[in-house]
Amino acid sequence: MMMPDRRPIALITAHGQPSAPQPPEAALARLAAQLQDLLPAWHIRAATLSAPGRFEGELTPGAVIYPFFMARGWFAGKVLSRRIGEVPHQMACPFGLDPALPALVASALEDEVTRRGWTGQSYELLLAAHGSARGPKAAQAAEDFATALRPLLPQARITTGFVEQEPLIETAARVLRDRALCLPFFAQAGDHSRIDIPQSLTAAGFTDAPLPVTGALPGVAHLIARALENCLGTRVTR
Repeated sequence: MMMPDRRPIALITAHGQPSAPQPPEAALARLAAQLQDLLPAWHIRAATLSAPGRFEGELTPGAVIYPFFMARGWFAGKVLSRRIGEVPHQMACPFGLDPALPALVASALEDEVTRRGWTGQSYELLLAAHGSARGPKAAQAAEDFATALRPLLPQARITTGFVEQEPLIETAARVLRDRALCLPFFAQAGDHSRIDIPQSLTAAGFTDAPLPVTGALPGVAHLIARALENCLGTRVTR
């Protein structure tokens, strides 16, 4: 007789991209596979909200839902809740609000600064975020993240710019000087990181390419694995 699978279930979810749902869906599946390797005592599932029917198909009563979002804004706070409905679940902290994320990003940026030969020199960092016309939470998450990052990167002058609200990314980028980096404050790559942000930087006269999105930096899978473990108050040996 086959024993029931009693492993805890985690459902990793992201916004995705309605105009082209498959690439972000595939990227989220790759992240879920990394997490499954890190958490063999769990059952890891993944679904974007943009792929028709995928989220509801993967939603299981009792699952820990991990919002791969940068803020607890409209989609993470309203749309996701509506899609879950009455299904019992445990909600993890959104990716962008994880207290461990600033240290992870600071480490990645220090590696980039070393690679560019800027060690010990001041430089500028533009945090390019989405913002929102629906409310202040998305922009506030980016501003709070910048505040947490500043003491970890004392050589950096950190500013923020937004796709959907002032100050726009183009406006914020116009004052950047020679040694400058742009970090897209996004969980997944999409049209904003591939098209909108580079176009805004070019329009501002900033010729360097933006860095990978925050959700694609080294160590992200380990950060999420720790967050899931903490949801159940357990530690998994790796």
